[in-house]
Amino acid sequence: MERIAIYRREHFNAAHRLHNPDLSAAENQRIYGKCNNPNYHGHNYDLVVRVTGHVDKVTGYVMDTKVLSDLIKIHVLDVFDHRNMNMDVEPLRGINPTTENVAIAIYNILRPLIAGHLELKILLHETERNYVEYPA
Repeated sequence: MERIAIYRREHFNAAHRLHNPDLSAAENQRIYGKCNNPNYHGHNYDLVVRVTGHVDKVTGYVMDTKVLSDLIKIHVLDVFDHRNMNMDVEPLRGINPTTENVAIAIYNILRPLIAGHLELKILLHETERNYVEYPA
């Protein structure tokens, strides 16, 4: 039986500051530039969740997209949307909220909620030109 992927695209807005407390102010500024603004800055994130597996013979689905949509809304959008990721998002507590770390956090939130036989991949666009994929 062939494998096929389904995708769900979502959108959320969030603020963050890229900062490593173990580095000096000068090092943080050199590494993160304007993204190290102490007053934070925001992005309009585009999230694509990909689930890959075999089509179920009974339902005709890899996974019900309504179920996937609900999981993303409850466990990701309601947690991240219109939040400060440095201060308000528990899965990122103590983690520098780079796009890479945000994508890993979203994966770690969703992975236990999706059947283990299905492959999960997160594509997170921070800007139109900058995005990450996890796992790679």
